[in-house]
Amino acid sequence: MSRHVVVIGGGSTAEHEVSLATAAAVERALHANGFTVTSATIGRDGRWSQDAAPLGATPSDSLSAALPLIEQADVVFPAIHGVGGEDGTLAALCALLHKPVVGSGLRAGAIGMDKWATKAAAQALGIRTAPGRLITAEAVEDVALERPVVVKPASAGSSYGVGLAEDAAQFRAALAEARRYDDRILVEDVVVGREIDVAVLREADGRTWAPPPLEIHAQGLFDTATKYDGSARFVVPADLTEADCAALTRAALALFDALGCAGVARLDFFLTQNGPVLNEINTMPGMTAESQVPRMFAAAGVGYEDLVTRLVDAATVPAAPGTVFSPDRG
Repeated sequence: MSRHVVVIGGGSTAEHEVSLATAAAVERALHANGFTVTSATIGRDGRWSQDAAPLGATPSDSLSAALPLIEQADVVFPAIHGVGGEDGTLAALCALLHKPVVGSGLRAGAIGMDKWATKAAAQALGIRTAPGRLITAEAVEDVALERPVVVKPASAGSSYGVGLAEDAAQFRAALAEARRYDDRILVEDVVVGREIDVAVLREADGRTWAPPPLEIHAQGLFDTATKYDGSARFVVPADLTEADCAALTRAALALFDALGCAGVARLDFFLTQNGPVLNEINTMPGMTAESQVPRMFAAAGVGYEDLVTRLVDAATVPAAPGTVFSPDRG
């Protein structure tokens, strides 16, 4: 009998459409490899549906109706980027239901989603990050621009709300845009360097490894528009010295393990004259065949369908919220 996987897509954030694309690609790969697949979608209004049919009139009613779908599955694949999915919310739900789930658990998802917390974790490991400060939405009027900065929501993905500010007017506009996505805003110094992505995979046997890194070539800031309008160019393997490749990979593996990540993650770096500077970690990165992570694994000889199957094979029951230690996670 084939394994039954429930793939959850959508979500109620700005990354809804991106998440639907990931879910659709994952579903096709699973079907191609002989899995039984059930598709569930969380709408922008928070209501769950199956095959485009709402499962309830309210988010709570629809979630109650969706629980039997999850209960009947062998594995849950939460293909939702951003808050409400990637931040560990769905992993926590699966933990309470004792259901194996693809990807990181609550702790790693929550820390990875919070860029400020990620910076603190990286710095504790000796991984450099851009100098920055955290401000609340209520304090934005009291913040002055001292130098060119990048402004971003503390917890958001796909570069939504990210902007470059070089003068006071741009700064105010960037703060207002970031505030649309989060009430905590990160203001960072501009880092000059090559944009390099590193992917890390934890296999079913617990081994972690990284395929060849990828370099992003884009004009200006690699923002939401640039990510999805086709203007950016990805080069994999990135043209790196052996020393730079080793430093990037070492930093990526160290943070992946320190946060207790599982499944796959993408770590974004700037490669400067003084070595790697971490930008952020994505614990549920874009996962269409054209996305950066599958491109990196393809360069290592792992095709898209194989990668998706490996993620399902590595699924475990995550630690329930409040659990101090989980043998499945280490």
